Amino acid sequence: MMETRVVIYARVSTLGQDYERQLSELREYASRMGYEVVKEFSEKVSGAKKVAEREALADLLKYVEENKVDKVLIYECSRLSRRITDFLNVIEFLTERGISLFILQNGLETLQANGTVNPIAQLVMGIISQFNSMERNLIRSRMESGYNHFRMNGGKVGRKVGYRKSEDEMKTQYFKEIQLIKKGISLRNIAAICGVSVNTLQKIKKII
Repeated sequence: MMETRVVIYARVSTLGQDYERQLSELREYASRMGYEVVKEFSEKVSGAKKVAEREALADLLKYVEENKVDKVLIYECSRLSRRITDFLNVIEFLTERGISLFILQNGLETLQANGTVNPIAQLVMGIISQFNSMERNLIRSRMESGYNHFRMNGGKVGRKVGYRKSEDEMKTQYFKEIQLIKKGISLRNIAAICGVSVNTLQKIKKII
């Protein structure tokens, strides 16, 4: 029987935090289950950042696309992303490749032993990811309220009519998408990972 090959992903939000505890517990779990840890990915970045802005997570997705991996182990749902669309996109990306996502804190796994989707786990993860995104949405709501107050007092927010982004602005805004394109990941997969349309990626590709 072939040994189960897994990769580990850990994330903390700030430089002052340490992801070593996550790594330690995930390694311990993998050892207890008899899994082979083939790669570890870790980073210090906000979970509200897009996948394309998170180098270690983008590298993980590229790695599992190019190498034989059975499972991805994370400590808890928000470590993967606080953006619900990104969270679900990553699960779909892994599921399409027959890779199961395991969340240690909840004991949830996206695929069953026979490789089929675990509907209960998918449902629970969706609910958890909704809660994880609530704080982010509240912050955005407060910011929007601030903008509205600014406008009501005569301030103007946004671009001028007819404004078009320059190539430099495009390269800045889509820096990580450009990095993924340069790494050779297909536009379709980048679109799924980053939530950017293929049409937009084609425009980006022309300015590289």
